[in-house]
Amino acid sequence: MAVSRERWFVLSLPEQLGNIGSEVGRAAKWQGKDSASFWGATARALELFNLTQEDPRWRRQRPELDRARESFADAVLGGKEYQSTLPDLERYFMRFALLARGASMLKS
Repeated sequence: MAVSRERWFVLSLPEQLGNIGSEVGRAAKWQGKDSASFWGATARALELFNLTQEDPRWRRQRPELDRARESFADAVLGGKEYQSTLPDLERYFMRFALLARGASMLKS
């Protein structure tokens, strides 16, 4: 399921990163268990990374976004370059999901 640029570009950075984290978590869940589900979640995560990197609001955050994407790719390919793991990245992104949830609760 592809997300539109228009819809994605309305989300805050924590919301975008939290959504990426959901796909990272799915990839972690299926890694070594179900290849189709693993690669599907990986592809969706990369699609969301790409959209976030294209969002003009996050120009200054681009270096960190690039590093996060590179760490994700490293983890998917076995963590040989940076010793990245999907569970570690899932924990990293979970903080953004919690931040986004807290911000949305304050708006209510």
